[in-house]
Amino acid sequence: MPDYSHEAQHAGPVVGVDEAGRGPLAGPVVAAAVVLDADCIPDGLNDSKVLTAARRADLCARLLDCARVGVGIASVEEIDSLNILWATMLAMTRAVEALDLVPGMVLVDGNRCPKWQFSSRAIIGGDALCLSIAAASIVAKHRRDCMMRDYDAVYPGYGWASNKGYGAKTHQEALVRLGPTPLHRRSFAPVRQAELALAMAQG
Repeated sequence: MPDYSHEAQHAGPVVGVDEAGRGPLAGPVVAAAVVLDADCIPDGLNDSKVLTAARRADLCARLLDCARVGVGIASVEEIDSLNILWATMLAMTRAVEALDLVPGMVLVDGNRCPKWQFSSRAIIGGDALCLSIAAASIVAKHRRDCMMRDYDAVYPGYGWASNKGYGAKTHQEALVRLGPTPLHRRSFAPVRQAELALAMAQG
């Protein structure tokens, strides 16, 4: 389980940052930045991937009540123009800036930090080690999942309410059958290939 030892090594405010949505074929990448209140940390914070959707929703609501939370989004257009790595860095930067404070330290999940002016440290597997990063992973994942469920109603047939834009078999089959939507990442090979195949079939 993650703990508060990483935060305790730094003067505050200490920000945890994580993202959701680097791998999907569709939808934005969403990052969250969280500053925990050491006196009001919700029980059960953990890597979002090991939590159920219902548990993530509950913890996200509790974090919004007792922590400082910022969310940053990089659009599909930004993903396609910058590439997914730099779009992710952009979303993380926006999430920290949304906190509207000067961090003492930013702890980032992964092996690299954005090019920003903040003091920061990357922690590989940080969402399973550091409570602030775990909190950020929960907020980012919950927010993005909600967005993809909403998008599923706008672009039905791709199964986004369940697969959240990832390359599940049903999603890839629908991509070939229906073609890409404006929310598909055309810089990703399966989307490019489906678009090309549809164009050739039409003529």
